[in-house]
Amino acid sequence: MLQAFAHPMQRRFDFATRTLRAAAPAGWIQRDDVAMGTAIHVELWADDARAGEAAVQAVFDEMHRIDRAWSPHQPASELSRINRDAARRAVPLSEEGFALIERALAFSALTDGAFDISYAAVGRLYNYREGRRPDAATLAAAKALVGWRGLELDRRAKTLRYAREGMCIDLGGFAKGHAVDNAAALLQRRGVRHAFVAAGGDSRVIGDRRGRPWGLAIRDPRGSGHVAVLPLEDTAVSTSGDYERCFIDAGERVHHLIDPATGASAAAARSVTVLGPDGLGCEALSKALFVRGPAAGLALLARVPGVDAVIVDAEGALHVSPGLQNLSN
Repeated sequence: MLQAFAHPMQRRFDFATRTLRAAAPAGWIQRDDVAMGTAIHVELWADDARAGEAAVQAVFDEMHRIDRAWSPHQPASELSRINRDAARRAVPLSEEGFALIERALAFSALTDGAFDISYAAVGRLYNYREGRRPDAATLAAAKALVGWRGLELDRRAKTLRYAREGMCIDLGGFAKGHAVDNAAALLQRRGVRHAFVAAGGDSRVIGDRRGRPWGLAIRDPRGSGHVAVLPLEDTAVSTSGDYERCFIDAGERVHHLIDPATGASAAAARSVTVLGPDGLGCEALSKALFVRGPAAGLALLARVPGVDAVIVDAEGALHVSPGLQNLSN
């Protein structure tokens, strides 16, 4: 019988040949999935296609893990456990849960409550698919349960307790911002240098698009075109708009961006896009600026370094933070 390894040099040559054949060609990879109730999109440059596919799958796996942990619709999720038990006792939090809620409370303090995860006591009363909103009496009762100061976070014990029975939280887009941050970190650990990750209105850009910036088109909230195109490199983006989950009732647009102070849909803007160093921050600030409106929102943003915004107000006028004055239209 012939031996495939008869000569040492032949062995080295065969091994090198097999290694070269095992490498998949470089190129762009684009994949889509659904998690956290929204569309997930990943686009990246891979020096080796197999490694790129594995990186994309790792992103999807992480998105689904976060969905399992923070979905209000899954009874076994950490979020469901908190909402079920926190009015009766202090609920121990995972490291991830503690970090998320601690940062959410910090944004509530920064924005004077314009961002508030306890809005869920009111938010859960709306059904956008069926076009239903609560009546005045139901809304008033639920509004009394909204207030981030009633979220009693014990930083030493890492527990959370609700001050009042009936309170609840929903991380919503905050969890999506967290997911795109985790996805970016995961890709960078795998050596990916050029990528775009999106989860609904939250996205993260790694590097550039191999020699040119990524282009982000900001949708016209009332039309089919866009109001601006932003060239991006190494940044996070969050867009909050009144056109994704909404219905018209008695001539009024009812949408999911709730003002925690009133329990009703915020009315000072049509869309807000925030750019900054991380998805969590952009997500919280896009919600807060939407609630506060252009003047108060941009005044708030001036106190946050490294963050910019594009706001389309209730009349359709464009407002831009100083760092984006030269954006392309």
